[in-house]
Amino acid sequence: MIIRHLVLLVLMICTLNSCVSKKQLTYLQEDRESKVEDSLLTIKRTPPPYRIKVNDLLSIRVKALDQELVGMFNPIDESNSEATTEEKVYFDGFKVDRKGEIRIPTIGKIKVIGLTLDEIRLKIKKKLLDDYFKKQANLFVTVKLPGIRYTVTGEIANPGSYIYYKENVTIMEALANAGDISTVGDRKDVTIIRNYPDGKKVRHIDLTKINALDSPYYYVQPNDLIIINPLPQKSLGLGEDAFGTITAVASLLTSITLLVWRINR
Repeated sequence: MIIRHLVLLVLMICTLNSCVSKKQLTYLQEDRESKVEDSLLTIKRTPPPYRIKVNDLLSIRVKALDQELVGMFNPIDESNSEATTEEKVYFDGFKVDRKGEIRIPTIGKIKVIGLTLDEIRLKIKKKLLDDYFKKQANLFVTVKLPGIRYTVTGEIANPGSYIYYKENVTIMEALANAGDISTVGDRKDVTIIRNYPDGKKVRHIDLTKINALDSPYYYVQPNDLIIINPLPQKSLGLGEDAFGTITAVASLLTSITLLVWRINR
């Protein structure tokens, strides 16, 4: 009788400790104490403009009234329709070297590290107007990244590297694109390894809190590595929910009972 009670107690403890709660699975939870019904959520932070780093790839296009005059500044072959944007830029784009510079045909080297895309655009346009063209040429310069590439690994449905062809990508979009975090993934402590001019840095974000929307790491940057760590429940190996836990424990107890029965025969 005592053994039976002990078994039931162990079963209850395992069930309570191993189940993943709703609070651990819900994204962007509001603070119930400060929540105002039917209120609009005001996001204070807007995504800051991305500043170019070493090894970034840039797509630069120059257009004018006479397109033949600016052809030398446009190395990307538009006739290859089968290649993706990133593939085109990889072969014909402009890579930022260790000195933070890019080399453009005829123009030469231009320092771009730490600049925004718009600042680079204005710098190139000024260089062209000062040295090669007149204002009457109506130059139109565009500078873009070949999409935002990021990598997701860990407790995610489809780990791997992805490319988003948008100027701003949130971490929620990035995770959804990779199939979302699994049931045993830790949404409270998502790790982001990000490149900075002085090296890589590790950052963290809690996606279960509504203030994650105001985090500087809510927006993905090129070459971000997003790591979804497992919850402690996974290491227990008893199941993701109560039913799975009960099934696992029941199977274990059945095995132990059969073993004891065979020993005592």
